Amino acid sequence: MSDGDKNGQDNREDALVPVEVWPELERAECLARGAALKWASGVFCRPEHLERLGQYRKRESQRTASIHSRLKSVVQSYLEGVDWGLGQLRVARAELREISHDLHKANLESRKNSEDITTLETLREISFTHRQLLAAVSNLPRLYKVRSMVLETERLVESRRLLEAHAQLMELERWQDEVLLQIQGPRGSSGMGLISEDEELVLNYFSGVGCLVDALAKELWAVVGSGLSLACQNSTLFVSAVRIVEREEALDQMFLEERRSTSGQNTPMPPGRPRCWRDRFFKVMEEAVSARFRSASYLHTRGPGLASHLSALQHCIMGDLSTVRHFLEQCVPSHYHLTRAYLRFCHQFLQNHLGLVSGWELEGGEIFAVLNWVLHIYNSSEMMGEPALVAELDIEDLGPLISQEGLEQLQNKYVQKVRKSVSEWMHKALEVELTDWQRDQEPDIDHEGCYHTSLPTIITQMLEENARVALMISEALRDQTIQMGLYEMENLLSRFRDAIIEFGKEHRRDSTINSNKFYLHYLLACINNCIILKTSTESLQQQLCSFPSNRYSCISLGPLAALDRAVRKACRLVMDHLLFELQPHLQKLLSRTWLDQGEVTPNMCGVLEHHCELYSRVRQPCCQRLKEECQWLTVVEYVRTLMQKRVVCRNNDERNKLAQRMTQDAQQLRDHLQSMGIDGTIGEVNPTALILALADIINFKDPNMLILEISGFVTKYPDIR
Repeated sequence: MSDGDKNGQDNREDALVPVEVWPELERAECLARGAALKWASGVFCRPEHLERLGQYRKRESQRTASIHSRLKSVVQSYLEGVDWGLGQLRVARAELREISHDLHKANLESRKNSEDITTLETLREISFTHRQLLAAVSNLPRLYKVRSMVLETERLVESRRLLEAHAQLMELERWQDEVLLQIQGPRGSSGMGLISEDEELVLNYFSGVGCLVDALAKELWAVVGSGLSLACQNSTLFVSAVRIVEREEALDQMFLEERRSTSGQNTPMPPGRPRCWRDRFFKVMEEAVSARFRSASYLHTRGPGLASHLSALQHCIMGDLSTVRHFLEQCVPSHYHLTRAYLRFCHQFLQNHLGLVSGWELEGGEIFAVLNWVLHIYNSSEMMGEPALVAELDIEDLGPLISQEGLEQLQNKYVQKVRKSVSEWMHKALEVELTDWQRDQEPDIDHEGCYHTSLPTIITQMLEENARVALMISEALRDQTIQMGLYEMENLLSRFRDAIIEFGKEHRRDSTINSNKFYLHYLLACINNCIILKTSTESLQQQLCSFPSNRYSCISLGPLAALDRAVRKACRLVMDHLLFELQPHLQKLLSRTWLDQGEVTPNMCGVLEHHCELYSRVRQPCCQRLKEECQWLTVVEYVRTLMQKRVVCRNNDERNKLAQRMTQDAQQLRDHLQSMGIDGTIGEVNPTALILALADIINFKDPNMLILEISGFVTKYPDIR
């Protein structure tokens, strides 16, 4: 059959076989046709565009040929890659067949050698047992000497020959470690942390070594704990202890390094390792510091002995620090920094101890002692502020001895205790003051000639002393103490004013001849006391205002207002007493005797002179104020008595006589007051002019003008109504 017939037959067979058409292909063909139609409709939209149809056909033919060539190139490359991949798969299949064949042969060989391996394992166990027996035979001389060496080492420890004892102990431990290593062999310890029977037997045989370690450690720490006392006598023991500690530390490091270098071989640590005796050394030193300082006047810490206890602590700490710096520091390696460590131990002990002390129910003096010691003495050059100690360690890095919150609580407790004491003293001082008022003698006179009692001196000295003591701690505590003192003074002045009122009531109830002859004197002394207390109060407030950083208000009106109220009340009682003594003379006004003889005004002037003489015992400005008040009181009561009494003048002569008497009284009062140093003019008003104006009205001649004259009088003196 020719090729043409074969091709024809193939074509017929292809025509008979249904061709599967891909949906994506049909869709792509439709999209291509649509795009071509759209492009053709756009290009050949006019008849004249058909002239370029040949050009477009040639260009598209070239583009189609180019695309076909690229497709053929891509398909060819893909087919070549597939062919290379199939070749690699064939090679891999051949290699896998070879490997499988070799593994099968190795499996057969291993089955043949299994019996030989069992025989070798038996030989290995026999060899290991032989090595153990050989080690036991070689160690028999040492094992026989263990008991005697343990006894010898015990004797050395008891006699405190520490270096020799430690050398013997190291030898025993070395024997023990070698025996254990030979028993364990290269496989390490049997099991996961379990001890075999052989290892347990060895450890029991060397059990005396562990007891020796404990005994040596006990003696060692006893020597370290008493290092301060040994340093001044014989430091050999302390040096030996330090050398032993360093030896043990070196052994610990050696075993740890060996274990790290053979971490994959499960190498066990010797029994009791690591011992960490260097850390224990510092722990024992810290415990020794705590025990030593607790014994410093500890039995007398509570109560008044707290200040002595703190002083004893100071001397004990500084003495020990001197010993550490000059003696113990030379007995230890430089990297110990023993002075720095000792400073840290002291600071930690004091933090705990003062925290305990702060929780006690302390009195004011005890709280002051604690605050002063913590804030000033501890950091001063007499203690931790010494330059040599500052170079070793900055104490501020260790934190405060008492926290800021704890200090504030202590300061608040101090202020409360002082407040209670101040309140009690003020109460006692007021009781003494009330007792002084009942004395049958005039008050004391100071260097300025003014009356006074002991009350202001006691109060002033107490408040100023408390402020001075508080300032020794801090300005903030001084401010709190001053504020507290001013508050208590305000309470005292309130009670003081009540006492003055009650003093006046008692005097009015008992106004007979047996009444207190010095009633007025003590009222004037009370006024002077208030003036002195005002000066003290202003001085304390000035101390508050002198520091702008304080948190209190510079102006506290409470005590000053209370002082002003007390002074006003005392002055009012003084004027009441003056009125009481003037009243008998005022009752004689408008009497026939008064009109004819005029003895009332001289008597009144005598009373005024006596009072003004006593007023001179009062400090300024109250002295001037009392004199002015007595002038006004005399004139007002004179006029009030005239206005309240009814008198009938039957003719001009009687009115003229009455007016003349009133004019003479006014002139006498003015002259007498001026002779006592009282200016007749207060502001722009002359009190005695009121009497003269009233006399002019009484002596007025024209009745028709009387209403106008009275109207002018009322306008000038509106309160005359």
